[in-house]
Amino acid sequence: MSYGPTCVVNSLALGTGDAFTNETGASEDCLFLNVQAPSNATGLPVFVWIHGGGYGAGNGRVDFSPLLKTNDNEFIGVAIQYRLGAFGFLAGDEVNRFGSLNAGLQDQQLALYWVQQYIHLFGGDPSRVTIGGESAGGGSVMLQSMAYGGSRGTELFNNVFASSPYLPQQYDYRDFVPEQAYSAFAQAAGCLTGPYGNTNQSVFACLQAGDSATLINASASVSEEGVYGTWAFVPVTGPAGSFVQELPSQQLLQAKINGKVILSGNNANEGYPFVPKNVTTEDEAIAYLKLLFPFFSEDNLNTVLAAYKYDTGPNATLYATAGDSGDTANDISSVASGPQQQIAQIYSETTFVCPSYWLAEAFTASGGAGYKYQFSIPPATHGGDVAAYFGNGYTSDFSQAFQTALGTLIIDNKPSIPSQVANGLSTSNTSFNPASDWPVFSMQSELMINLNTTCTDFVTSAAGVPTCQGADNLNEIREVDAYSWEGGRGARCELWRSLYQVVPE
Repeated sequence: MSYGPTCVVNSLALGTGDAFTNETGASEDCLFLNVQAPSNATGLPVFVWIHGGGYGAGNGRVDFSPLLKTNDNEFIGVAIQYRLGAFGFLAGDEVNRFGSLNAGLQDQQLALYWVQQYIHLFGGDPSRVTIGGESAGGGSVMLQSMAYGGSRGTELFNNVFASSPYLPQQYDYRDFVPEQAYSAFAQAAGCLTGPYGNTNQSVFACLQAGDSATLINASASVSEEGVYGTWAFVPVTGPAGSFVQELPSQQLLQAKINGKVILSGNNANEGYPFVPKNVTTEDEAIAYLKLLFPFFSEDNLNTVLAAYKYDTGPNATLYATAGDSGDTANDISSVASGPQQQIAQIYSETTFVCPSYWLAEAFTASGGAGYKYQFSIPPATHGGDVAAYFGNGYTSDFSQAFQTALGTLIIDNKPSIPSQVANGLSTSNTSFNPASDWPVFSMQSELMINLNTTCTDFVTSAAGVPTCQGADNLNEIREVDAYSWEGGRGARCELWRSLYQVVPE
């Protein structure tokens, strides 16, 4: 399979000074897509995949083969690319006046229009499109479902698959944070050499004239100086009538969305990779939270700390929680405990988990249907689920179950796993499994499917994290109450929604 050049990538602030490496041939000229269609396809539904990577990294080099095989080649896969880092998400008043805000999101939408116009040439049905993505890809499909105030209906797609939808703080394009990033980028690119910029041309014109290498280095250097685990260039809220008009927490509460059906989900330990790894005291946790949430008042901080109380120390024996009994993820996980787990849990819920709740609620409230899951196979850190639906990183029973859930969303407009598949084909267990009749998720009934396996063996990953392995692991797929899950996750998501004026999400 051949691919076009990848888009140039940015950096994630991890305190190491290391930048992501651009692949050979990475280019500003990167708006390519790949179509993977079965031979002799006619009138098949279409799955458009938007890659993740924090809006600053990643590419569209996806192989749909395992997912297609599990689902009898009954759909067409399309993987797209979009501009990243400052190339796709530079913001500020000058960008709005002279350029385009959220250019990377508009790249994605252009690809969706391409699908509408040309997918029939590959045997696809443009009226049966599902868009999907993980991490920033999940955040992207969230914002596509919100585009133009949710006024586009099913013009471009019907269904949405949002895996770990990434929602960094979404500032107004004129706010201090994006304006500061714009100025820092301009200075790093040599376009802000005096108090009024380059004396020969405007700052924006100077940036437009800059060579790729200079702009790539400037984009990377700005991101590397950010708060640990954050990206400098991410989507912003634009003016009235623009692509992104409101904060997700507020627009989704009003159920103003495009599309009809969504399957949204999160992993059990999303936040761990994105927080500092040496937090052992409450004071260290508070110092980090003040950096992550710069507009917090003391009252805001105390309210959040009260919602995330923990009963373990920094050196407790680690294990995965059950979710609905015993210790909760506020206390401990398979990767952290004490104050380290507290900050990981806060980052996890505010950035990935709560958006998945809000999305499922919104689609149901709009008159469509929202469905929800959690991926829980330890360590279930961010990105751990991708190997289940795009590969064979888990037992064949589990991969088949997850791939079937996604395939039925694409083909039948509702996720469903036949009971025997959910229980595990290798077990011959045909007893009823609730994933065969996936519950609709709503504000009145927050039920979801927990996707897990038994864990007979653990191995230590290269990152030093205990990882569930073993060919004898059996599927453990069940229906759970997402509101009371992990000691009241639903209430904590309501708290984050109420804090939108100081945590703009």
